Amino acid sequence: MRLNPALELDLHLRSYGRVHWGDRHAFAQLVLPVDGEVLLDIEDRRARLDPLHGALIAPGAWHAQSSQAENHSLIVDVDAAAFDGGPWQALLERPFAPLAPAARKLVDFMGILARQSPVSGTLVQGWVPLLLDTLVLNETRPVSRLAALLARIEAEPGLPWSTAAMAQAAHVSVSRLHVLFRDELDTSPHDWLLRCRLERAREWLAEGTRSVAEIALAAGFADQSSLTRAMRKAFDTTPAAYRRAMRQSVRLLGRAGDYKLSICNT
Repeated sequence: MRLNPALELDLHLRSYGRVHWGDRHAFAQLVLPVDGEVLLDIEDRRARLDPLHGALIAPGAWHAQSSQAENHSLIVDVDAAAFDGGPWQALLERPFAPLAPAARKLVDFMGILARQSPVSGTLVQGWVPLLLDTLVLNETRPVSRLAALLARIEAEPGLPWSTAAMAQAAHVSVSRLHVLFRDELDTSPHDWLLRCRLERAREWLAEGTRSVAEIALAAGFADQSSLTRAMRKAFDTTPAAYRRAMRQSVRLLGRAGDYKLSICNT
């Protein structure tokens, strides 16, 4: 599918700090992390974006971004008319989506160019349709051979998930398991498992009241020290510092939402 050349497009490379006041605009907006991660609220939904996960904010949707660490994201403003009918409209129904390897490569390519100098409008006009088509193809791809395994691990990350145990649960050989992870997720079973456990640990740190030691064990780490080392290496923070920062971020975002409501009601 092609974009009408008359439709407006704009691309920026941005970074976000601990607080970003909410915004709402008439155009759609792609948020595509190049490095680091971003906490994104869209209306009443929230997700953490990173180089493997992006988002499409629908026209008119309230949203706010924040981050606790250094980050850079491609922000693409797309005229709302581009989503009137056609296959791209389906992307608005699921604002948060994983980025398949093909989409990731497109984002990496544009990220490199954007770091060097402003990207020409002609290039953006050609790149955006290709990216949107790739995202649509990812939405309609066949059911993953790993879907059941991934869902089980995400539900019980604290189980002793060795590579052999993962292969047995997926009813494939260990070598086949590595091929599936590389083809579908562009990573290894071990790296995906570690990221899954870190994500669950961070969710529990931000939302729950359990101790760090309890969370470490529930997420599959040997002890609190193991979780601390993993978070320090991956995110340059500790569990306790992350919990404090996230609670502060939630309070500030809540104030931003109250401010938005007060403006709307005046």
